[in-house]
This record gives sequence, C-alpha cells and structure tokens, in this order.
Amino acid sequence: MKVKSQLPNMLTYLNLTLGLLAIVFIISEQYVFSALVIILAAFMDRFDGKLARMLDVESEFGKELDSLCDLISFGVAPAILMWSFHMTSMGVWGFAVVALFAISGAYRLAFFNITEFDGFYMGIPITLCGGIVAVMTLYSANYTTNIYVLGFIMLLLSYAMVSKRIRLRKR
Repeated sequence: MKVKSQLPNMLTYLNLTLGLLAIVFIISEQYVFSALVIILAAFMDRFDGKLARMLDVESEFGKELDSLCDLISFGVAPAILMWSFHMTSMGVWGFAVVALFAISGAYRLAFFNITEFDGFYMGIPITLCGGIVAVMTLYSANYTTNIYVLGFIMLLLSYAMVSKRIRLRKR
C-alpha cells in the first residue's frame, strides 16, 4: 500500500476518532467539549475528500470508509449529545427524535453512495447537520433553550438530510 494513497484515509480515521472522543466526552458529561470535537471532526471530513482529489487517489473504499465514519461523527455522536444534554426529559419522544436524526443520516449516506454525483448534494449533508447540532449545544450551554424547539430543529434537520427537494452545490 502506498503511503500517498492512505493519507486521505488517515484524515477519515481521525474524523472517526474525534467522533468516538465526542461520545466519551458525553459519557463524562462534558457536553461543550463533545460539541467542539464534533466541529473539529467536520474539518477533518472537509479535507479528506479534497486531499484525495488533490493527490488523485479517490477510491470506492475511501468513499465507503468516509460514510461509515461520518455516521458515527455526525449522526450518532450528535444524536447522543442532544439526548444526553437535553432530550432525556422528553422520554420516549426525545429518544424518537434523536433516533430519527441518526436513521436519516444513515439513509442519506447510503443513498449518496449509490447515486451518481452531479455536483449537487441532494438533501443537506450529514456533516452540516451534525455540525448544526453541535452549535445548538454550544448555544444552549450558555443560554436557556426550549427543548421542544431543539427537538423541532432536530426533526427539520432529519427531514433536510433525506429531502430530494433540497439541492446544494458542492463547494
């Protein structure tokens, strides 16, 4: 295996490691650190694909690996973060909201992997939605926030990830 071809995957593995670290911070009830680590993971995700294209080492393996890691860092970790920090008081409804967020992210990533990419994202990327959840957490750590509003935003983000009507140009 050439080192050059593995460099983008190293950023992807770092993305995954940061997603796992975000979950560890949640377990330790360090929600702000968890949110910050999710945002840092988003930067890693932004650069792994760019690096692969720059080095001309794009591969199906890298694409699949990226999706698996993204599900942890931007689907599962933000869902657990929102559940632990806010939604536990909503009981089963809160859990349903965060589960739907993670499920929508998984669907979006799987759909993206089997769709021919035409320069536009169909639906909002999971990285952006997970980042928004992290920013919502940072905001709500400093300001009083209605958990029902947060839940509603989580539902909107879930819809936005799977919507076929939303198209965003890749930059």
